[in-house]
Amino acid sequence: MQRAYDQLIHDVALQNLDVTFAIDRGGLVGADGATHNGAFDLTYLTCIPNMVVMTPSDEAECRALLSTGYQYNGPAAIRYPRGSGPGAVVPSDLDGLPIGKGVVRRQGKRVALLAFGAMVPPALKAAEILNATVADMRFVKPMDTDLIKELAATHDLLVSIEENSIIGGAGSEVARCLEQHRLGNRLLRLGLPDEFIDHGDTALLLAELGLDGEGIARKVSAELATLDKP
Repeated sequence: MQRAYDQLIHDVALQNLDVTFAIDRGGLVGADGATHNGAFDLTYLTCIPNMVVMTPSDEAECRALLSTGYQYNGPAAIRYPRGSGPGAVVPSDLDGLPIGKGVVRRQGKRVALLAFGAMVPPALKAAEILNATVADMRFVKPMDTDLIKELAATHDLLVSIEENSIIGGAGSEVARCLEQHRLGNRLLRLGLPDEFIDHGDTALLLAELGLDGEGIARKVSAELATLDKP
């Protein structure tokens, strides 16, 4: 997609054509290394007008969101990671999902983890430690503003979690939503650092970056500690 960015804008989005992009290697790719890490797509896709950007969290949602993109009359992108999923049962139908709507996967207290794509499973693990709410956001664009407003009204801290560059992308869209609706909630943005990530085992790399369940819990606990200071 990076190599076709000009065509993406001029040949598809500018004309609002009905094209569905299935984007493999979303996030870190392990042995393929820095040249193949899908670390920037949420950032450079979200800023393009007419584009719908989706992030499935498991095999079943991947099927459903691919169907959603196919049924949508306009440019749509579905990004999913390399390798196997968490083992969700895949339905046989080709039903789509409502565009721009996320879903709450776990109800907790005080902290709401807004997870995108492959970050939903580690967010759920972190939530067990924190007793936090977890929202599978599904869409980076359009963002589920109603869900964000609902979570902002019932939680002290919102945490966006994405396997994408921390600059731009999903966390920036959450921040923009909070700003537009004048919501004063504290937001912690978790994602890939502003550097090229080298090759290595994907699970180990995510753990080193604090994007596994325990790492997310540690970062959120540290943020809560600062929030609680008088």
